[in-house]
Amino acid sequence: MRLPLAVACFSLALASPATTWAAPSDGGHNAHRHTVNSFWGVSLEEFEYRYSDSDDEVAVWDGDAFFGSDELKFRWIFSGEWEEAHDAFESLENQFVVQTPISDFFDAKAGVRIDTPEGPDRVYGVLGINGLAPYWFEVDSNLYVSDEGDASIDLDAEYELLLTNRLILSASLDVLVALSSDREIGLGKGLSSTETGLRLGYDLIDRSFSPYLGIVHERKYGDTADIARTSGGSKEDWFAVVGARLMF
Repeated sequence: MRLPLAVACFSLALASPATTWAAPSDGGHNAHRHTVNSFWGVSLEEFEYRYSDSDDEVAVWDGDAFFGSDELKFRWIFSGEWEEAHDAFESLENQFVVQTPISDFFDAKAGVRIDTPEGPDRVYGVLGINGLAPYWFEVDSNLYVSDEGDASIDLDAEYELLLTNRLILSASLDVLVALSSDREIGLGKGLSSTETGLRLGYDLIDRSFSPYLGIVHERKYGDTADIARTSGGSKEDWFAVVGARLMF
């Protein structure tokens, strides 16, 4: 399966040394020293091959690169799907956001999203939160407003069950709700789509490399499903999945 070179260029992430600066006080006779630790890295939560019940073959990736400190991070969040049958992107999304803590367990983020779906390209403003909900659910929710004035909300949730210290069962749910329709990119108003997944992974190298097997179910609803059927697409798909989770 051929993939663009860009999706394979995730090489290294290094921790930068701490920077120390002094702020004068008491007329400059004394100084308080503050240490700010900055770091950066790359992670791929999903890097996988999917084979559907209708014989479609798709490569999928979802990850982010970041730089900053615990107080302020700059993040590049990227995801995409490459469809082998058409030798083309089915979707390609890049977000550039700034993220800062708002509580002990949650961060707020804001920025821009550049999306290349089937149809015209779209640019969105992004406001969102992500963090750790009760019972150890990882959640990420965002409000998007496009350059065409259309708005949508997504919610991603994931739960990891440690069967052993290295064997991990991950359950995920992605929900997209459109507050207005954008038929040019196949999006109808209301509940648009869901994706549920179950992946069994094995941690080989301290969670830096964890190959997995799994299943994924995708479904479209309402007007979005009607648009997909009209254009010859499917309303519902099941996929067998093989891939790896990478962290650097």
